[in-house]
Amino acid sequence: MKPSRLSLKALDLFVAITRTGSVQAAADQAGLSVSTVSHHLRQLETTLGTPLFDHTRRPLRVTPAGAGFQHDIEKALHLIAKAEAALHTGNLSETRQLGLAVIEDFDTEIAPELARLLTGAMPRCHFRHLTRPSHEILDLLRRQSIDIGIAARPQFDPPDLREAPLLRDPFVLALPVTRADAPEAFLDGDTGLPFLRYSANQIMASQIENQLRRLKRTLPDQYEFESNQTLMRLVAEGEGWAITTPMNYIRADRLHRQIRLAPFPGKGFARTLSLFTTDLTDVSVARTVTETLRRLIETRAVTPTVAAMPWLADIFRAFPVSVSEPAKST
Repeated sequence: MKPSRLSLKALDLFVAITRTGSVQAAADQAGLSVSTVSHHLRQLETTLGTPLFDHTRRPLRVTPAGAGFQHDIEKALHLIAKAEAALHTGNLSETRQLGLAVIEDFDTEIAPELARLLTGAMPRCHFRHLTRPSHEILDLLRRQSIDIGIAARPQFDPPDLREAPLLRDPFVLALPVTRADAPEAFLDGDTGLPFLRYSANQIMASQIENQLRRLKRTLPDQYEFESNQTLMRLVAEGEGWAITTPMNYIRADRLHRQIRLAPFPGKGFARTLSLFTTDLTDVSVARTVTETLRRLIETRAVTPTVAAMPWLADIFRAFPVSVSEPAKST
């Protein structure tokens, strides 16, 4: 078989340009100069003997030949990346590279402890630990910028990702301890206290709004917060109330004496926090991280919270540890 004269770097850049429609964007993504990316593209087109893009259009448009080439090359690059992942990861001690992004909800105790355990178990690994909102984590996974993401399950299961559920986190009301009103009174708008919303770009906020629509409840859309700590501070100070979850309450540990949680009136609902991977992620590494997280969630979050509020026992729970269970495709 005649060896290919095509450069892997050029192929990677070609795919990046097809996705972004811009040499500049592909250069920014790869950390290269525009001239370097343009050089690789010219060399690729020269080697193939055909134009891959219509260079007179902005954004760049792939030619018919370029579209067919893109389809085949993306599959080939995916197989190469998968083979590399299998070669370099088999168990944690042999892992050379791991990118992990964790939802902010685990920032207080669970994420730092997970990072400590992983760095100790991977002495030769280049380890990147990121904290991001759920929607950004799922996007990073799809772009193969990370290997593992811990995020809230979106409304529609992502078919391109594998999922291992970690925690059932029910929605509850967060109320000032100074107010003794029944939970139903807050949903009915009878307390005079404003409703504090989470930012609309968060997966959790969409779940809350969908539930309110199902219940035909319309609450004033006046206050919206991206920061859980800011929202909880306002609740603690008696400035409003919120629909939240036990995990978000746990994060606001300094405010617990000023906030009381109450069951969501009527039919309850919950979000699921899960570990997501792609099929490039080593299964044994994903399984190890999954089981480690489930144990941490049980001991650091669920057990002490249920001990303080026994009414959460049946609805706030970690998924059981099962070392034989791989991350499943959704």
